[in-house]
Amino acid sequence: MDYSVYSIAILVAALVIWRRARGMYRPIRGNGTRLILPMLFLAPSLLLIFGAKAHAPAWEWGSALAIGCLLSLPLIITTNFERRDDQQIYAVKNMGFFVSFLAVLVIRFLLRDYLSGLDQETMAALFMTLLVGYVVPWRVVSYLKFRKLYLSGSGGMNLTSK
Repeated sequence: MDYSVYSIAILVAALVIWRRARGMYRPIRGNGTRLILPMLFLAPSLLLIFGAKAHAPAWEWGSALAIGCLLSLPLIITTNFERRDDQQIYAVKNMGFFVSFLAVLVIRFLLRDYLSGLDQETMAALFMTLLVGYVVPWRVVSYLKFRKLYLSGSGGMNLTSK
């Protein structure tokens, strides 16, 4: 068993939780495009997913994507935004998000151990598909929730015009 993979995953998870907890006390600046930026960081993973070395039947790709979409649901439900007294938009403080995020991480570890019989390239590609399956819907819905609140506070008008 390679513990370095677990160490890196735990460090990344700790960074995400730290940033999210810190972000609850700071307003979200701009028009919400920063919420969808993490999806751009997934672009290099497409090379891994569509690489020639990853061999899996179509149902495994579909299953990985479907499981990812299912894992995005608790994250979507627990991610909300609010406009506070200073008229800035903040992420809602919610312990459910942290529990959901850690549960997704544990499920990924368990799936990794369960699918240990696959070759490394295929397993990595399937897990990247799983990752895309939960990050993309979660970020898109978070962006839409933010934009709805953002536009409701500006009266539907463009904030840059006076």
